[in-house]
Amino acid sequence: MRALLSVYDKRGLLEFARDLVECDVALVASGGTAKALADAGIAHDDVSDVTGFPEMLDGRVKTLHPAIHGGILADRSKPAHLEAIAEHGIAPIDLVVCNLYPFDSNPSIELIDVGGPTMVRAAAKNQHSVGIVTSPDQYESVLDELRTTGALSDATRHALARAAFAHTAAYDAAIVAWLDEGGAIGPDPSAIDAVVPETLHLTLERASVVRYGENPHQIGARYRIAGSTSWWDSVEQLAGSPLSYLNLFDADAAWRLVHELCADVPGRFGVAIIKHANASGAALGESLLDAFTKALAADPQSAFGGIVAIGGQLDEALAGAIAAGPQADVIIAASFTPEAVATLVARRKATRLLAAPAPEALGLSVRTFGAMALVQNADELLVPVAQWRCVTEKQPTAQQLEDLQVAWRVCARTTSNAIVLARDGVAVGVGAGQQSRVVAAGIAASKAGEFAVGSAAASDAFFPFADGLESLTTVGVTAVVQPGGSVRDQEVIDAANAAGIVMMLTGERHFRH
Repeated sequence: MRALLSVYDKRGLLEFARDLVECDVALVASGGTAKALADAGIAHDDVSDVTGFPEMLDGRVKTLHPAIHGGILADRSKPAHLEAIAEHGIAPIDLVVCNLYPFDSNPSIELIDVGGPTMVRAAAKNQHSVGIVTSPDQYESVLDELRTTGALSDATRHALARAAFAHTAAYDAAIVAWLDEGGAIGPDPSAIDAVVPETLHLTLERASVVRYGENPHQIGARYRIAGSTSWWDSVEQLAGSPLSYLNLFDADAAWRLVHELCADVPGRFGVAIIKHANASGAALGESLLDAFTKALAADPQSAFGGIVAIGGQLDEALAGAIAAGPQADVIIAASFTPEAVATLVARRKATRLLAAPAPEALGLSVRTFGAMALVQNADELLVPVAQWRCVTEKQPTAQQLEDLQVAWRVCARTTSNAIVLARDGVAVGVGAGQQSRVVAAGIAASKAGEFAVGSAAASDAFFPFADGLESLTTVGVTAVVQPGGSVRDQEVIDAANAAGIVMMLTGERHFRH
């Protein structure tokens, strides 16, 4: 048996090579792999000795030769193939061990590998005769089979070939993405292709299988872009049942909201309680315990079975308050003290406790519908409060501005149509996912109850008529923020002035479906 080794990722390479030699496998190696084997005293043939041709063009050409690819591509079931390679003195290659440069690590022309993908694809194509190993994670299982049977089974070669084509597909997708961003030349910031390119190549690798999908009869998994990592890969689950699809979906929404809520608000601490990706309560407080107490009080009924996101370290005192409240399915925080973990586990062992880093920025949003997909860039809060425009006679106070900001940030992450009421830094009423903006306002007001008086409200889109605004002013709302842009804006502004309230326009809509 003969193996060709040419790897960028050299984790476990020397041990694997020694074990192959013990299995009576003759080794051929190229470039840096050959040097690593030579330095370790592991017997092998150099590719240049096999081809009779030296590496050239700064290593761009070394394995692209019939002596290599004839040995890989010869179909052992075809006598004509075997006769052809024998005529030219080419020995068969039974195992190819090759992984590619991590293109995303430092995208450049020089990291576009040619010989590597060619070897990988050749071996994968000829899977009936050749095994292709593209990851150090495969070394152990390959060695176990070689030691046991002296060869790789058809099923193993098939599985390795599938992984190999996925490996080259991910590599090519990374190169295409780099070229879409402008490659070595630089992007044209005015080009729509810079945001939504003509073709989109997403290679996803399964990171984990979740407990179940959106419902128990569905199978679900978490994927990540191949070759990349997500903040979720650094999340540590400290306790609780395995995560489900909705646990991940809702926890992501809660964690991102907390970080947006606390942005640009020094000296204030944020907590969000999420149910079905919408906030039931969110608050800024003088401490995390203060913020949690206020967020929970906004809607304790909806908090049952929800996600609690803590914008900092969760300590024993806060754990006691959470444990005394409604059951939480997931609690996510920057960190937990050991005492906090013990307190929460004692209350309910099934609750998932997640210690998480800050989330990375969102990229493209891709939603699939059968054979169709809708793609857009991330919905960001682009207009800062300082650029909001007050269009009423009454000007906002400092407290009203803070409440408007809380309401606006929560509203932007609430399913449309959405209205959010906030008072004293707390989202006290959330009206989500309604066909009518008036109905959304009514729900928000009913949830806020007596706290609607003196509150500030946010609307994710403009008020098409004055009736939505009037439904808020009648319950005591004193300030409103909305995008504006309706043909009836003046009618709505006149209604705000008549009610003696503040109205701010952002010029930025935040529909969420």
